[in-house]
Amino acid sequence: MDAFYASVELLRYPQLKGLPVVIGGGRRQEDAVLSAGAALPLEAFARLSGYTGRGVITTATYAARQFGVGSAMGLMKAARLCPQAILLPVDFDEYRKYSRLFKQVVTEIAPVMEDRGVDEVYIDFTDVPGGQREGGRVLARLIQKRIFDVTGLTCSVGVAPNKLMAKMASEFNKPNGISVVHEADLQTVIWPLACRKVNGIGPKAEARLASHGIHTIGDLASRERAWLVAHFGRSYGAWLHDAAWGRDERPVVTESEPVSVSRETTFERDLHAVHDKAELGAVFTRLCERVAADLQRKGYVGRTIGVKLRYDDFKSVTRDQTLLQPTADAAQIRRAAGQCLKRVDLTRRFRLLGVRVGSLLRLGADGQPVVPEPVAPTVSGQRSLDLLTEPLF
Repeated sequence: MDAFYASVELLRYPQLKGLPVVIGGGRRQEDAVLSAGAALPLEAFARLSGYTGRGVITTATYAARQFGVGSAMGLMKAARLCPQAILLPVDFDEYRKYSRLFKQVVTEIAPVMEDRGVDEVYIDFTDVPGGQREGGRVLARLIQKRIFDVTGLTCSVGVAPNKLMAKMASEFNKPNGISVVHEADLQTVIWPLACRKVNGIGPKAEARLASHGIHTIGDLASRERAWLVAHFGRSYGAWLHDAAWGRDERPVVTESEPVSVSRETTFERDLHAVHDKAELGAVFTRLCERVAADLQRKGYVGRTIGVKLRYDDFKSVTRDQTLLQPTADAAQIRRAAGQCLKRVDLTRRFRLLGVRVGSLLRLGADGQPVVPEPVAPTVSGQRSLDLLTEPLF
C-alpha cells in the first residue's frame, strides 16, 4: 500500500492532499478538533515547526518525502527539514480497519495470499484465472482497481517469479505503479541496484559489504559463494549468493502463527520509577490493556509475559516469565509484567517501556486453548535489585 497510514488520513482530511504531512508522535491535538474531518481549516492543524519531543515518524506523504522526511526519523529532525509539514497523530484502529478491507479484496481475487503486516501482502498468481496474462500485469491492474474502488487507496504491485524479486519490484514504480520483472531481467534491472534494495540486507550488512568493495547487487553476484560463506557465515553467506542471483524458493504462506504480541511507547522525556510513579503506572496499565485487547481480537492467549526498558543511555533490557496457564487478561498480564519489572534496575531513568506476551496459543471453537502439558514457571534474565515493593507503579 502506498504511504498507507498517511493515505488513510487523507481520506479523512482530503484538504491535506498534495501537502507535506507526517504521521507520528503523541496525540497533540484534541479529538474534538480532529473529528471535524474535511471541514477542519488548514490553520487548525498542528505543524512540525517548533516541535519538541522524542516522537518519531511512522509514515509521511510523498509530498513530505521530497524534503528528505521519512519513516523512523525523529520528529525534531523532520521539523528542521520540513517545518511547514502538518503533524497528525497515529490512529491504529483506523489503519487496521482499512488493512482488513484491502486484504479482503485481494483474497476475493487471489486467495493464495501471505499477510506481511498491516500494509503489505504476497500473492501467488499461479493458479488464478488470467493470472499469467501480460506476465501478471492484467491481474495486478485488476487488484489495484478493486482496492481503490473499495477503499479509495492506491497500492503498488511488483510481479516477479519469486518473493525476493517481487518485493524489490514493488518499490520500483511508487505510487500506484506496477512493475513486472522476469528472470531474464536480472542482470539489466536487478544487478545495478544497491545491495540495500535486497530485503534482508540491512545497514550493518551493507557497510560490511561496502568494506569489501561490494556496492551493487551485481558486485555481490560476482563474488563466489565460497568467498561469501567464508566472510559472512555459512547460512547468511549462502543466502547472499542466492539473493544476488535472484533465487528464492520460499512459498507464499497463507497461514502463519504469530510468535508474540507486544506494545511499547517512547516517552517525551525520561521518566523515573519513583519520581514519575503515577504517570508510569497509567502508561504501564494502558500497554497491558492494549496487548490484552490485541490478543483477544486475534483469538490468542499467551504464557510468557515480558517487559522491555530502554534507559537514557539507549541501552535496553528485557525480562520475562512463563506462567502455568495462558492468558489474555489485562490484569493478569499486568501482574506478571510487574513482577518482571522488579528484576530490572529502576534507579535509572528510562525513555521506553514495552510489554510483550509470547508462547501464544490459538483459541479453539470452544474458546479454550490447545495447551501442551503444563511446565514449571520460569523466569529469564539476571536478577537485579528489588528496588520497590508492590505495586511498582
